[in-house]
Formats: sequence, structure tokens, C-alpha cells
Amino acid sequence: MNDLQEKKPIQYRKMIDILMGKQGCADVILEGGFLINVLTREIYQADVAIKNEYILLVGDCKEVKGEKTKVIDVRGKYISPGFIDAHMHFESSMLTCTEFSKLSLLGGTTTLFADPHEIANVSGLEGIEAMLKEATYLPNRILFTVPALVPDVPGLETPGQEIDSRFLKKLLEEDNVAGLGEMQGFSNTRSVYEHAEEVIDDLLVSSAMAQSYRKTIEGNAPGLFGKDLAAHILVCGGETSCHETTTKEECLEKVRNGVTVFMREGSTQKNMAECIRTIKEEGIDSGKLVLATDDMSARDLLESGHMNSVIAKTIAQGIDPVEAIQMATINPARHYGRKDIGVIAPGKAADICVLSDLNRMKVETVLVKGKVVAQGGKLCIDIPHYPYPDSVKHSMKCGKIKKEAFQIHTENHSEMVRGIQVIEDQNLTECIRENVEAKDGILQPDIGKDILPFIVIERHGKGQRIGKTFVRGFGLKAGAIAQSIGHDTHNLLVVGTNYEDMEMAANRVCAMEGGIALIKEKKIVGDLPLKVAGLMSDEMTAEELAERLDMISTAAEMEMGCKIHDPFMHLSFLTLVTSPTWKLTDYGLIDVEKGTVLETVERSERKWTSEW
Repeated sequence: MNDLQEKKPIQYRKMIDILMGKQGCADVILEGGFLINVLTREIYQADVAIKNEYILLVGDCKEVKGEKTKVIDVRGKYISPGFIDAHMHFESSMLTCTEFSKLSLLGGTTTLFADPHEIANVSGLEGIEAMLKEATYLPNRILFTVPALVPDVPGLETPGQEIDSRFLKKLLEEDNVAGLGEMQGFSNTRSVYEHAEEVIDDLLVSSAMAQSYRKTIEGNAPGLFGKDLAAHILVCGGETSCHETTTKEECLEKVRNGVTVFMREGSTQKNMAECIRTIKEEGIDSGKLVLATDDMSARDLLESGHMNSVIAKTIAQGIDPVEAIQMATINPARHYGRKDIGVIAPGKAADICVLSDLNRMKVETVLVKGKVVAQGGKLCIDIPHYPYPDSVKHSMKCGKIKKEAFQIHTENHSEMVRGIQVIEDQNLTECIRENVEAKDGILQPDIGKDILPFIVIERHGKGQRIGKTFVRGFGLKAGAIAQSIGHDTHNLLVVGTNYEDMEMAANRVCAMEGGIALIKEKKIVGDLPLKVAGLMSDEMTAEELAERLDMISTAAEMEMGCKIHDPFMHLSFLTLVTSPTWKLTDYGLIDVEKGTVLETVERSERKWTSEW
């Protein structure tokens, strides 16, 4: 039993004394507002009284008001449970938990379920433990779903550290660990079953361990139907979620099979509208539909808000406002088995969001554990800076990188090559086959056809293996981009219009100890250092990081001709080998669905042999 569980009966007894008129009064009363009741899908006028960190009474609260009670007038406004992001990654925002929390609180997000498998792929348990520690200093509730398997596809990518069932017991015993994170290791069910059954066995052990601690197992089932979907559900212990659902048909089948669908609406992956069609066209109950962001940029958080923005977009799709709010309150709370959050009722956590505009989800006041933490778009509390330990920095372990390592040689005038087609606002990709010209025995970029060299360099000090292919979709006309962000093993990614700039960009990222670098004509046109695992900055505020990111995004567009928005997040997903169709790792070009390593020059392929 933790400290909170020990104190709860004592606090409840004091609350009963207040309700029975013996002694004491409410600490805070929200008076005269319209309650959003997510239990009954109603809106009606009611006061809300709070004692310590719990809801004391909902309804007429005059009799629990005392001289010491702080009364907040919310007449004409709406009182909602605090919002929950059911699945997200701090690392994708490039912000620490602290800086992300500052922004998410302003948008009424009081609980975050965070998956730290990005930092885990670089720094292993040390990275996870550093993030768990940081979360304990923050006012909102940050609960973690920790990775069961790192890397997700053993034998096809190189991580900085490895994790399997042997490492989980200590993590699952942590109070702020809610369960196991997305089970990407069995996303490609057929390939894993045919080539690496030992992965399935280990994931089953991990699932059983999580269930023994009464914690959840989150899924990752892009494009799975029928037997493949059923197999994925079983690996996840028989009950799970999926945030990789991109079509109405996929959403419908998953919900019918008991899967909670996390309808993703992030900065570059937007699947909510398609999933919402299951309600609008099929009339299904929305109890298993949950809103989540997965990956959000600092700029989007600053300009649009967090879960309040996602709920507003859901309402704009024609969903009743209370039903949309349920998808970010009671629905995720029920999925995670949390009876203390997501509703406003006696004894529940006093995590509350006061709205001045219901359809636009304009947040006026936010309370966490009964305390006002944000008002009028500004924080009312001080949140201390958290410096990450050196153990999760200095992660760039590359030597001097030479352009010759990027090049693909040939004795012919041209070659038919396999490559990757970017799909905007998705982490899925398409396959391309293009004829590429050679010069001096080296295959060249074709800027006119937007066919550019794309390289992944192992950066964890494990041999510096290099994968090479071509990519279409960025539209670069000059220069090169390099970054240490590449899901999920986060090796060094480089794309460019010429090998000289690509070489300099790669070495600039290494010199910065991680981050993003833009090079044009051998000159730096923009960079962003990210020293925490090469993924995040603990040296900049959210505003400073967003401004720096805006500058390099503008440079990519205006000086280098990049035509895709948020190119760095799009680039980061081109190495995600649990998501179809072709991706690139340090092992080479991967056919995700078949589990094969393809030769970029179209001649042959070799089978996946697991190094698990």
C-alpha cells in the first residue's frame, strides 16, 4: 500500500464529517456552472465542492460552504473532468516531461499516459528511470506504459540498449507505471511467427507478468484483421488497445473484438476522423473509442493546445460535445482500470477543467488534485527545472563519417532501385521503384523526380552499420538534413540532394551530441541540439525550442525547397519497421510485411534471421 492509499481513508472520514454537518467545510466550491456528467452523458447546472484532493459533493453545495471555503464563480461556464491523453511520447515533442506538462496543463490535460520506449531504445532502463523520476516532481498525473521489448524487431535494427521480460519486474512495481507499452514486437504477426517465435514467447511472459500486477498491456496492430488481429490480442493477454488504426473498417473490427481504439490525432498522424465514421455511419457505441495524440510537436502545443484541441476537432466531426469529452475522460480511465479519474463524482480525484466555450473547448481554469494550476491561459504554479543525468546524454557514439559510406556503387550507367514513398500525415509508407542514373560509378540523386539518397547510420557504438536507399516526398532542391530521431532505435538519419552536404550534416549532429542539422552548400543553415538521448532538450523552454524548430523548418522550406510540413517528424517515421510498407534501418531496406531485407538495387533479397 502506497502513501496515497494509506491517507485516503483518513481524508474520506474527514469528508464524511463535513457532509454530516459535524465539523469542517469544503476547501473549494465551483459555484453556478454547468456540469458535464460523463457518467450519464448529460449537462445540467450543479456546484462542485472539493476537499483536499477529492470531490466532496456535486449538486447544491451551500451546506458544505464555510468561512474558509474558496468560492470560484463559474456561472455560464462548463465544469468537465480533467482531460486524459491515453497514449503519447514526450520524446516526439523534443520536450522533457516538465516542459510538455506546462503546455498540456493550459489545455486542461491533467493526466498523461506516456510510453517511454523512445528513450528506452537509446538509454535503456536508465532512460526510463530518469523519466519516471522527473514525473514525480510534476503537478499533473503522469503514468507510464513501459516497453516489453527493445528493439521491437530484433535482427532488423540496432538499438542502444535491449529490454525483454527479464527487466520488467522492477518497472512494473513502480506506482506510476500503469502497464506495458505498445506491443510493436508482434505488430507484424506473420513475419514474427514465421521467423522469430521466441519473440512471441517472451512477450507472452511479459503480458502474464503485467497482468499479475493488475496492469494493462497496450497493443499496436496496424492493418490487422481476422486471425492476425486475434493473435495480436492474445499476445497482449486477451485485452488491449491500438493507436495505429487508420480506416473505418479496421476500427470497426477491432472494437467488435474488444480492442480499445485510441483514435490518434497528433501533429503528423491524423486518424480520428476516419475512426469516427464508425459512430456516424455504423452507429456503434463509443465506449471503446478513446482520443490520443501519440506524437505532438511543441509548436502545435503552443498554438492549438493539447487534448482540448483534439476534442474540439472531434466535435467538429459531428460528435456530441459530451460524447467527445467522454473519449478523453471516462473512456481512457476505464480502459486503464482507473476508477479515481475521468469523472466528477464524490470521492473521485479533483482534476477539473472549466470551459468558457464548449464547442471550441476554450479552457479557462484547470485544477489538479483540488488546486488551481492554470487560469486564463497561464500557469498559477511554479514547476522546477529538471536536469537529466549525464547517463542519458552523450549518446552519439559515431566516429568521423565520410560521404563514401553513403554511396551506392555500380558498374552500369543506371540502376533500377527500390525506395520509400512518404505518405503525408501517416507513419505508413508506400514502395517505389525508379531508374536512377550513375556518375563515376555512384548512383546519384534525381532532384527533378524528387528521388533522394536516404541513409541510416548506427550511432550507438555497435559497429556503425549503414543502411542505404532512396526516398521520394520531401521535395528538397538543395542541401541535406540529418537527425538523431528515427523511430524506434533512433539511429542517425540523413537525406539530401548531394553527398557532400549529407556528410557535413551527419557530422554536425554528432558534434552537437544529437539533434537536427541542415546543411546547404557546406554551410549550416539551421540546427537544433537535443542532448538528452539525442531526442530531447533539457536546456530550452518549450517556447525556445518551438522558436528554434520554426527557424529550421522555415530554412528547410525556403532555402532547401522542402515541400512537406514538419519534415523532421515525417523523416523520423521512415525507420519504423513495425509499420508497413517499406522502411529503412541500419540493416538496410526492410519489407515490413514479409520480414525481409531488400537490396536497394533491385537484384535480390535475403531472409530475416533473428539475432534475438
